[in-house]
Amino acid sequence: MAKYKIIFDGEEQDEVFSTEETAEEYALYLCSCTREGAEILHMSNPGDYDYDEDTFEDPEYEIVELDDED
Repeated sequence: MAKYKIIFDGEEQDEVFSTEETAEEYALYLCSCTREGAEILHMSNPGDYDYDEDTFEDPEYEIVELDDED
């Protein structure tokens, strides 16, 4: 059975998923956490953390299928 991992913003994540759909859901969750973190940092110190809701770009991610190691 295939297993999947996420490469998020250039870094391989530790989690392993049994379906591509669950990996995709988790990657989208990570994107939403990134956006929320950027908003919070901007609210706490807008001079150091610029944030614009309209131009914010979500980090890139890739879902990769792991080779069977059996």
